[in-house]
Amino acid sequence: MRVAPAVELTTEQEIELTKLARSKRRSVRLAQRAQIVLLAAKGRRNTDIADQLGIGRVQVARWRQRYLECGLAGIERDLPRGAPPRKVDVARLLELTTQTQPEVATHWSTRTMAAELAVSPSTVMRHWQANGLKPHLVRGFKVSRDPKFAQKLEDIVGLYISPPEHALVLCCDEKTQVQALDRTQPGLPMKKGRAQTMTHDYKRNGTTTLFAALNVLDGRIIGQCQQRHTHVEWLRFLRKIDRETPKDKTLHLIADNYATHKHPVVQEWLDRHPRLPMHFTPTSASWLNMVERFFRDITVNRLRRGVFTSVPELVAAIHEYVAHHNTKPKPFIWTKCASDILQKVIRANDQLSSKQNATLH
Repeated sequence: MRVAPAVELTTEQEIELTKLARSKRRSVRLAQRAQIVLLAAKGRRNTDIADQLGIGRVQVARWRQRYLECGLAGIERDLPRGAPPRKVDVARLLELTTQTQPEVATHWSTRTMAAELAVSPSTVMRHWQANGLKPHLVRGFKVSRDPKFAQKLEDIVGLYISPPEHALVLCCDEKTQVQALDRTQPGLPMKKGRAQTMTHDYKRNGTTTLFAALNVLDGRIIGQCQQRHTHVEWLRFLRKIDRETPKDKTLHLIADNYATHKHPVVQEWLDRHPRLPMHFTPTSASWLNMVERFFRDITVNRLRRGVFTSVPELVAAIHEYVAHHNTKPKPFIWTKCASDILQKVIRANDQLSSKQNATLH
């Protein structure tokens, strides 16, 4: 049978431990440890002390031994808990994340970085969040190289912010290849605890092209679906715009640089209709055309989850959405001035140029 080592106290030690055990200013843990030593000095067994204080026998044996080895200092210091925290080289973590790639992968994950640095994935995630790093995300971009970018930018933004009197500004474009998709299996509706379901595969039933013109003033849409998107269809849509707008208003049409918009036949028709001047967005800058915002809305709200068994059904759904939109139209407000946009594009071009020069060298 194992016997706990005896504890012998001097008068001074006993007085000091008694003060600690009765103190209201010191921690409860320290007072309890002092009680363990005092009871041990009276010849009490570890089991009896544990029962009296309502703690574990192993805990009693530990603090008895600590006092015998280190004295009062042994019970004043807490024992280390668990494994010591593994330190991570934050500078190296950030350098690896931003300047390197793992083997056979395009970006780091928390697990691959944790394996590289021999730390936990949660540690990697904590430092990524603290430094605003998100390797799993990538943002698309396209900087316009149009030599007349500034001129076209100022022209279009000027129409948005300060439109001319007795005129309407219409943002025009085509949403091509709108597919009539039918799902291979019926999905389940949303209910509590379960999202709506939809099969990943589908059956194609044809396509249509949505021609749309957004009135910047009030947000109304002039829409037309056509089978193709050549200059013939574009000219047909321009005639529709001409018919459905007040004849005493000049129509400033904003469009991108798609070849059909500049076809000779279209140009000839526009020359005969001077009340429809065209304004073309810079190359690779279709985001300047506000009708793209409407295309985003109809895609998210009506088309992406829609089920269409035929093109006529798709066309009917598009026309229904446009008609509903026009019952309570809401204009999109352009707030960014041309100078701010231009400075941002200049900075982006400078960064791209420096990156390309560094790659070449």
